[in-house]
Amino acid sequence: MIRKDFIKTLGAGSLLISVPSISLMKQHMFKISETENYFEDELKDDSLIVGPGGGETLELPGSSISFKVTSDISNNQLGVYEITLQPHTVGAKLHYHRFMDETFTVLKGELTIDHGTTREVAEPGTVVFVPRFTPHGFRNESDEEVKLLLIFNPSEKREGFFRGLHETLSEVPIDSSKFLKLYNKYDSFPVDREDMIPGADD
Repeated sequence: MIRKDFIKTLGAGSLLISVPSISLMKQHMFKISETENYFEDELKDDSLIVGPGGGETLELPGSSISFKVTSDISNNQLGVYEITLQPHTVGAKLHYHRFMDETFTVLKGELTIDHGTTREVAEPGTVVFVPRFTPHGFRNESDEEVKLLLIFNPSEKREGFFRGLHETLSEVPIDSSKFLKLYNKYDSFPVDREDMIPGADD
């Protein structure tokens, strides 16, 4: 069957059906090109200011965590948290992350930080960057309160980890299997599963 015979078999009505569809499609495309601006940025102010003492705070044994910039705010790109450690308190035993980098900024007191196989004391103003797959931990071995800013990038919904930590460490006795499950869900992997629960300094 040649092309003109095939068209005849369809009938004129069938041929006309596609004409309005093409016309509507062209109109739709034209409207998109009219409203979309490919050359200028749309500016807006989505800033967030969290004052001293601001943000949701969770109280844990010997420490507290205040949420400053959360995963929801940063589209899961960044998490900023203020940690307060009471004297002789372990914040976290030696562990590592697979998908997050972590940065410590000491604000007050002397923070003891483990990284790799090294342990050192960080004074106020010290910044410690810990990339993924680097074993690390932190504690307050002093007689004074320690305050630090903890930054995760990306944040990997870290607030869920802290809330789960609050629940787990509040239980007596602490369920180590539940603690490990929480750790693994939120991209934390203890170096020693027999010594992974934080709390009072050893």
